[in-house]
Amino acid sequence: MKTLIGLAEASHHIRITGDPGTRIRDIQYDSRLVGPGDLFVALRGSYFDGHGFIDQALQRGAAAVMAEDDAPGIPRLVFQDTRKALPSVAASFFDYPSKYMSVIGITGTDGKTTTSYLVNALLRHAGRQTGMVGTVSVEIAGIVIEHETRHTTPESLDMQRHLAIMRDQDVEWAVLESTSHGLAAHRLDQIGFQIGAVTNITHEHLEFHGTIEAYRQAKASLFERVGDAGGWAVFNLDDEGARSVIPHAAGARMLSYSRLGGNADLRASNLDCRSSGSRFSIDTPIGSAEVFVPYPGEFNVENALCAIGIGLAAGLELAVIVEGLAAAPPVPGRMAMVDAGQPFQVVVDYAHTPESLDKVLKLLRRLSPKGRVICVSGSAGERDRAKRPMQGRVSAELADLSVFTTEDPRCEDAATIIDEIAKGAVELNRHEPDDFVRIVDRQEAIDYAVATARPGDVVLLAGKGHERSIIWGLEKRPWDEVAAARQALARLGYEA
Repeated sequence: MKTLIGLAEASHHIRITGDPGTRIRDIQYDSRLVGPGDLFVALRGSYFDGHGFIDQALQRGAAAVMAEDDAPGIPRLVFQDTRKALPSVAASFFDYPSKYMSVIGITGTDGKTTTSYLVNALLRHAGRQTGMVGTVSVEIAGIVIEHETRHTTPESLDMQRHLAIMRDQDVEWAVLESTSHGLAAHRLDQIGFQIGAVTNITHEHLEFHGTIEAYRQAKASLFERVGDAGGWAVFNLDDEGARSVIPHAAGARMLSYSRLGGNADLRASNLDCRSSGSRFSIDTPIGSAEVFVPYPGEFNVENALCAIGIGLAAGLELAVIVEGLAAAPPVPGRMAMVDAGQPFQVVVDYAHTPESLDKVLKLLRRLSPKGRVICVSGSAGERDRAKRPMQGRVSAELADLSVFTTEDPRCEDAATIIDEIAKGAVELNRHEPDDFVRIVDRQEAIDYAVATARPGDVVLLAGKGHERSIIWGLEKRPWDEVAAARQALARLGYEA
């Protein structure tokens, strides 16, 4: 059990009020989770200010408060920025758990989750004990914990807690999806990274970062830390955004990869991408091999190349890496086929950026050359507005019919978001309802798309993937994209 003064010394605090010897049982930033003897951390967020919940935390037995303002009575740690200070306090409380394992950070606009699953699979195949934190779930020593926070990279307190559990479970390698939000908002502070990898950096999250340059800089900060530690940097030589991080990795050992024939350390050739998976040849500094990954598409070849680079950086033999990739499990909500006996395909995928939507639609067009492609997609509220018409253009250009619908409107008007997406289709001289339609209710949109499909067509349900809710206002309404697809198919008489 730590004391307030001990936590303060680790975090270069401004000051303590009250008894510095106050003993702290646990730390919470959600007042509803506070128990007797806890330190309650008041964080300022987009919708709520934790300072307004201090009284509630005290009523639940908080022994001390960490805040940005002073007040008499209860012991306090006072900081200018509690979010920035929290990683140091949390790491100290849990005895700096990342020191006891090797940590891999995977960043990029698209591909982080799939690459993380591949890396986790090949490390486990090699006999390593692993932990993984990312978009879909937290996995520690083979035990999967689904989470609903919608933070790919959890708050720093949660991250340190996960790492502490990993340490206690003798985890050797931790695989962390490292988002630009997480890096910029200090969620990954006080974590030592031995390997950093970047899949790509395209257009996303400008509502948070403001500019592409700031977005890239946030991701590049991972490589500054890897370089300072003398670790490994793995990057996609084919992607201009990924190449932009190279100068920030000074001091790191470099491994580049290329699907397009670039002069990289890892080079793919002889690609054969089918619905059952992707095969390719690879040349590396330690030899060549034939690779199979059970995920379709050239973009998954890129994800596999990234995973191979990470595996090599982790010291694994190429043959062991190849075996691990071939045995990789499905990634929830990624290219998931929904089969209820219907004469057309229904595919659920998480694609929610212009780049990822472009890749998935092109893949489906190749896999279903004789049928139409129908795309159901939306765009998140209170997120990057500039990408909305871009996504509309991608869908209008590559799909025969686009159904623009709700994703997570949050506190924005859902119909207005859909109108902004549809502008991209209008700019391409597409017409409603022949080329696209607007349907606010997502279930109705899926019903419409499925009912419109003909034998040989493929229906893509994009943007929700594994997620278990749709955020309306401040409410998370339960949602299951696969179940919604099955419900739409059942209405047409198709049931597995």
